[in-house]
Formats: sequence, structure tokens, C-alpha cells
Amino acid sequence: MTISRHYVLAAGGTGGHLIPAFALGQELINRGHHVALITDARGAKIPGCPDKMATHILPAGRITKNPASWIPGIKAIAKGRIMARRLYENFAPSAVVGFGGYPAFPALLGAFAEKIPAIIHEQNAVLGRVNRFTARRVNAIATSYPDILRLSPRHAGKVHLVGNPVREEVLVLRDQPYPPLLADGIFRVLVTGGSQGATVLSDVVPDGLSMLPLNLRRRLQVTQQCRAEDIDAVRAAYATHDIPAELATYLPDLPQRLGWAHMVISRAGASTIAELTCAGRPAILVPLPSATDDHQSYNVKEMVHAGAARAIAQPSFTAVELAKQIQKIALEPGALENAAKAAKNCGRPNAVADLADLVESFGRAPIMHGIKSKPQPSGAFSPSPALATEIAS
Repeated sequence: MTISRHYVLAAGGTGGHLIPAFALGQELINRGHHVALITDARGAKIPGCPDKMATHILPAGRITKNPASWIPGIKAIAKGRIMARRLYENFAPSAVVGFGGYPAFPALLGAFAEKIPAIIHEQNAVLGRVNRFTARRVNAIATSYPDILRLSPRHAGKVHLVGNPVREEVLVLRDQPYPPLLADGIFRVLVTGGSQGATVLSDVVPDGLSMLPLNLRRRLQVTQQCRAEDIDAVRAAYATHDIPAELATYLPDLPQRLGWAHMVISRAGASTIAELTCAGRPAILVPLPSATDDHQSYNVKEMVHAGAARAIAQPSFTAVELAKQIQKIALEPGALENAAKAAKNCGRPNAVADLADLVESFGRAPIMHGIKSKPQPSGAFSPSPALATEIAS
């Protein structure tokens, strides 16, 4: 018999944080629990939130190295913390799960104040700033990679390797075989650059594909996500090279397109890596150099070491280098299929179930409808001087 409980998920306003939160939320709902989401205005606009998961928008102050951001940032965090505590008084969560990003910070602070069990999930191979700051006080730290940078050894006892939850539409690809690739058959390439595309991919990929040997180039069929301001130039480039290409600023059916792709060229965000390894797709990855703590460069290491992907640093990402790397993996007999198997071996398809099991292992007593404990006072938030320094570092 399932014991129904309440859970709160808190995630920053980017797809990288929200997608695993949505996946966990749906899993907990499927298990008979009630789930609420805390995010910011930007996160509330990201599609994919389960229908039965209520969304609450809280202030989320961003504190940077610029001292001018400290006072308004701290004020917003304090306001968000108070609002989170009020939500907890009414919703009575058994646990609060943070997925990183500044909107998760007030929610976790509220959980600490109310003595509610708290778990954080890290999607990347480098522990994010909010997760670093809260790691000492949470009950458990769920990770997506075996080795996580900037995670203190003293927290090792809290760590649980679960992987990064992916959408159900991607999860089903794991049971499908790698698309047949005949010697004279169509070679399908999927190019994505995160939620908004990437100009560097638009600038380089069409020319790089045009440099492939004729017997490979004439078999190409490309689907590419582009920024709106880049799409006309990319379309013209493919037309000049006589390469069939379908372009869009947004790919709502990305899981289906991933399913028929033979190779993916993309950034190295955590959700992208999780989907590639779950589906088992070879990739050429171009880490975003401006990513916080350069985490995308570390995200690629597991796939590269396994032979599932090739990574090209953005300064070295030229048409010539791209063509060279594609040829190494696409022209050698069986290389793409072997890379696909290696990618699948890196996957952790049970991530959402394992994370849900972890969350369920922490919790208060089962919900007693109609019985509420006496609300605790919201109190005042008095941040220490170390707060701004730690978050900005």
C-alpha cells in the first residue's frame, strides 16, 4: 500500500535544472504522492511540467562577484525563504529536493529552518554554487557522475550516484536498436545547441559537413536547431553545399529525432549527456566555454573515455577539425555502432526511479489530512558576511 506524502521540488529557471525536476515530479505523482514545484518566473515558462504538479514562483536573488548585487540579492533570498516557509506550513512536505540554480536556494533555506529533510541533486560533473553552499546541511546528495569536482570529501557519506533523470520519451529509446546504417544509406545527423541553439554550431557545422568525402556527404540528412537570428544564414549555407537540412529554432519532437539520428553534434549540457547515454547515440560535443566552473568540459569526460564521443574545445572547433573527427568515427566500419554501444553503457536509465527511492527514504510521518501542527514563526533572515562571498566564488 502506497503512503501518500507531500514533496517540494525546487529548481532554477533553466531546462538543465527543470527537466530532471519534472521527471522526478511525474515519478512521485505516479507513486501516489502530491508534488509542488518552486521556481522563478523564467522556470515557470519552461514546458514539460506535469499537469498535477502545482508551480509556485518565489523571489530568487542572484549574488555575483559584483558587490552591488549583494544587498538586493540577499533581500530577495530572504523574501523567498519566508515565502517558502509559509508554503511549507500549509503543504507540510515530507522532504524538499533542490536541483540547483538560485531559485532553489530560498526553498532549501526554508527547509533547514523548518527542519524538513532536504536532498540536492547535481546534474553536472562539477557541484554547482547553490549545491556547494547547501551540501553541509542537506540529508543526501544525489549525483549524476561517479566523480564530482568541488564536492568536499567530508560529504562522501551523503553521496548517492543515481544519474540524471530524463524524459519518458527519451527513456523508451533505450529499448530500440541503433538505426541501421547501410553502406549507401542515409546518414542522419542531429545538431542541437541547448534550449536556444548555439551560434558557433551554426557557423561551423554546415562548412564542416561540406568537407566530408563525397561518398559520405551525398548521404547526409541534417536536422539542426538554430537561433532565430542565425537560421537564414544556415539555410543558405546548406543550400550552397547542396546538403539536405531541416532547420528550426525549437524541436518539440527532439526525442523522436534523437531516435533516428546516427550521430549528434551538440553542446555538453547535463541533460544532453543524459539523453545521449540513455538512448545510446555517438556524439561530437563542443562544451560551452562560458559555463559556470567550465562544467561542460567535465561532463564530456565519461563519454569520451568510453569511446562514445569526441570532444572539441570551442577555440579548436573549426570546419576542418569537425570534418576530421566525423570521418574518424563515420568511415571506419562498425565504429558508429561501437560508439553507440559505449554511449549506452554510460547511461543510467534508472535515474528517476533511483532518485525517487532516495527521496522516499527521507520523510516525515504519513500525511494526516485535517491535522496540522502549529505553524512556526517565519522569523528573520540574518545572513552572515560569508554568504555573499561563498555564492560569488
